[in-house]
Amino acid sequence: MGLVPRLLHDFREIAPDVTVQVLEDRTIRLLPRVLSGRLDLALIRPSAAPSRRLELLFLLYETAVVAVPSSHELAQRTSVSIMDLVDQTLIVPQRRSRPHSHDLTMRLFSERGLPAKVVHLADEKQTIVNLVAVGMGIAIVPRWASRLQVEGVSYIALDAPETDGLKKLPLAVAWTGSTRDSVRDAMIDLLRNKIDVYSRGRLRAFRSPAGLTSSPRHSTFEPRFHIRTTAH
Repeated sequence: MGLVPRLLHDFREIAPDVTVQVLEDRTIRLLPRVLSGRLDLALIRPSAAPSRRLELLFLLYETAVVAVPSSHELAQRTSVSIMDLVDQTLIVPQRRSRPHSHDLTMRLFSERGLPAKVVHLADEKQTIVNLVAVGMGIAIVPRWASRLQVEGVSYIALDAPETDGLKKLPLAVAWTGSTRDSVRDAMIDLLRNKIDVYSRGRLRAFRSPAGLTSSPRHSTFEPRFHIRTTAH
């Protein structure tokens, strides 16, 4: 079970009268909603220069995997290195919509003095994986994307030292520090207190960002969910 399902399960244990709604979206679309008060909190890929109005709590780093066509010569491997990918054509996210994922792929090559053969750019992870399925290239994706079970795609571990920050994507929770909300703060406290438990399964877990909203107000998560909660 991934981070978001486990979090919502545990939150229901402490707040059974709160209804939580989830909306999938990107960090760049969720943060303006948090800042405007339409969302209570968001799980995001944090930027280098976030708004001063935001409070950020770092949660964990998510490792990356390599998506390849199942017929590809690398598909039977249990792991691959960047050197194994030098001659492979790459499908990479658009930087304007997914800067962390885009930069991760490019830096994995550039920091080693290697060229990255980018042949396609796409916004959505589902589109990227579908392009892999039809043999248009391979892609370096967050581990949560391996839960996108697309026929014809295999996922392989990226062989790099655990200390190599280049193969990791940060995940944080963001909220506005100028407001107080007991429901939202209870969820943040739950994340703070149990993130070690949640992160132990991160190699298997779904780690997409999301937006959360809690009522009487709202709260959010991300790389891809918005959650709104309502107290009965």
